[in-house]
Amino acid sequence: MRNREIFKNVGSSWFSLGVSILVGVFLSPFILHRLGDTAFGIWVLIFSVTGYYGLFDLGIRSSVIRYVSTYTATNDREGLAKLINTSLATYTAIGTAALMITLVCSAFVEHLFRIPPEFLSTARWLFLMVGTSVALGFPTGVFGGVLEGMQRFYLVNVTNLISTLLRAVLIVLALTHGYGLLMVAFITVVLPILSSFVRAAFVLHLLKIRFGWKYVDRGSLREIANYSAVSFILMIAYKLRFKTDEIVIGTFLSVTAITYFSIGDRLLDYASEVVSSLAQIFVPMSGQSDARGDKDQLRKILVAGNRACALIIFPITAVLIILGKSVIEAWVGARYVAASYPVLVVLAIPMTCALSQAASTRILYGMAKHRSLAWVTLMESIANLILSIMLIRPFGIVGDAAGTAIPLFCTSLYFMPRHLCRLLGIRIRTFLREAYSLPILLVMPFIAALLLMRRWFVAHTYLEVAFQILVCLVPYGAGLLWAFWSKRILQVGEEITRREMDEVAVALIETYQEEQ
Repeated sequence: MRNREIFKNVGSSWFSLGVSILVGVFLSPFILHRLGDTAFGIWVLIFSVTGYYGLFDLGIRSSVIRYVSTYTATNDREGLAKLINTSLATYTAIGTAALMITLVCSAFVEHLFRIPPEFLSTARWLFLMVGTSVALGFPTGVFGGVLEGMQRFYLVNVTNLISTLLRAVLIVLALTHGYGLLMVAFITVVLPILSSFVRAAFVLHLLKIRFGWKYVDRGSLREIANYSAVSFILMIAYKLRFKTDEIVIGTFLSVTAITYFSIGDRLLDYASEVVSSLAQIFVPMSGQSDARGDKDQLRKILVAGNRACALIIFPITAVLIILGKSVIEAWVGARYVAASYPVLVVLAIPMTCALSQAASTRILYGMAKHRSLAWVTLMESIANLILSIMLIRPFGIVGDAAGTAIPLFCTSLYFMPRHLCRLLGIRIRTFLREAYSLPILLVMPFIAALLLMRRWFVAHTYLEVAFQILVCLVPYGAGLLWAFWSKRILQVGEEITRREMDEVAVALIETYQEEQ
């Protein structure tokens, strides 16, 4: 039963994500060429700014997911009612505050960014529309968190899938019939709210929740706050890490420059979403193992989970670096290659280092030991912002990308592997060998094949790029089949468990005795 649930959750996540990526690959150039560089840059900028409203979440959603799982496991209907009602009340207050901020910011948008005069009215209405949608999304989004806490990821994914397909159809119809940026934005922001109502219907059918002010409880609020405080710090850090680039570019360069940056950045976002869809299952898995005190299982999840993430991200990165120019040309056009490809290359390596360790982050969440990660990521994000501001004037959007890449690379290379290995009692060289030797071995023939294909001919269309990738996937696919057949995908060496743990325990005891 558990394997079936994992398959449904991961399978539906990847299918929904695959459709979302295909829709995004089609829609982004379609919208770009229909609206123009400036309007598209305003679109990206406004959505990036309102994306910061996510900080108002305060980490509450992560608390909802965790405690829903706990209460449903113990069949605590009273605790579940208090949790959901308290979350709804809190989110309603947060949404109201976000709406007030939207009203103020939309009135002064021309003072915040370099918006061309002819686009001021559009930008103001766009800000108002998107900000209002995000504000409404706080209380309505509770039910998606409840479904995830119940391990019903597939219901969330189904609603996402339908919303994505419907959005694509409606946007194409709107643009082909002469409608502009505001209609595209209206379609984009309304459908997620409708999806939230559908999820609410699923939750009410599954749980029969009781609603009322008497279930809004201070004790539940304290419980939520205690768990979400660290998650909130991480949310701030992630927003500073990934959502400041467009704002820095819009402030120091122009909204048109955002378009060129976002093309390279968006390709890496797609790669990140693919890995994250897999990595999300390691939160409950590691949480259960930690609750049982099963450190051996946690070590196996660490190695096998990061190995699986690396098997996904390594070939994607190889394609983006080696065939990146062809991918951008086929996607949005040849005139964007010169400016967008360097951004893609600068960001690709550090993002690969981070995504190949995506399981590590989820394990820390599952163990509720993500405090150090939160503070380190926050420091990295502050360094990111400072470096981006320093480098953008002399080097343009590539300098902004470098400001993001340098701190991310340092965190991924030096902090994350050492921190997890120290927590779980694994030698770092053993972890690196066990987790990454197989992915590196399998990706080498793939890289060689990509280089040969690029030397044979340079692709310019979707079909040519797809042909090159499919041909090169043959040796990689053969390697994966061999790894599955030999069970090396999930195999963890004995030294990663009992024997090495005994050596670490002895070393810790000796260190303690010396300190005494």
